Amino acid sequence: MKTISTFAALLALSACSAEMPPPSQAPVPPGAYRALGTEPGWTVTIEDDRIVYDGEYGEVRFSVPRPEPRTTFNGHRYEARSATHSLTVDITHQRCNDGMSDRIFTDTVMVIADGKTFRGCGGDILSSDELVSLADTRWTIAAIAGEPVEADGRYFLNFTADRMNGKAGCNNLSGRYGVAGSTLTAGPIAATKMACPEPYMAREQKAFDILSRPAQLSYQDGDTVIVRSAAGEIVLKRAR
Repeated sequence: MKTISTFAALLALSACSAEMPPPSQAPVPPGAYRALGTEPGWTVTIEDDRIVYDGEYGEVRFSVPRPEPRTTFNGHRYEARSATHSLTVDITHQRCNDGMSDRIFTDTVMVIADGKTFRGCGGDILSSDELVSLADTRWTIAAIAGEPVEADGRYFLNFTADRMNGKAGCNNLSGRYGVAGSTLTAGPIAATKMACPEPYMAREQKAFDILSRPAQLSYQDGDTVIVRSAAGEIVLKRAR
């Protein structure tokens, strides 16, 4: 009888285990914060008293006590430790594409799990009507390729429904553009041929290089957009 009882218990345990979803598919507890990334796949779930890390496609899983977050520029940071693990979760309130779909999340997230760094997205998934539309908007260029520029009227971009025009230091530019998800595709870009002194010409060329390639749009808020392509980035501030 003892053998039969043990066998029945094992069957019951096996059945329960089969019904449980793998860690990466576990439902998010009410009120918890979820972040995720790809290549390798990972998730972080921040609950009331714990932070759960599920990394490397579910091969590494641990939890640590949840500390109070530290306020950072445009976000906050958790630095947690247990006897065997360390976990840092850095959340920036800058919109993020998960890289595998057209989903846009409210936050950009960096995770350092036991010394390994991963990047991804977190927070709420935004619906299409929550995203900033470029149509019928006017922007001042604040920086080109990491270099702040003067607010002297030489740097701006304006958008209609399907065309853009502006200036990136020297010549007037114009061209068609389109946005699919968070990807901006512009061009061909036409420009006047006036010569200008430096640094205006060099900055303009950098801006043309950035805009001539597919670029990701990162929305820090409704008044700041970063246009980032393989050639660098342009920071736009909404014109008043």
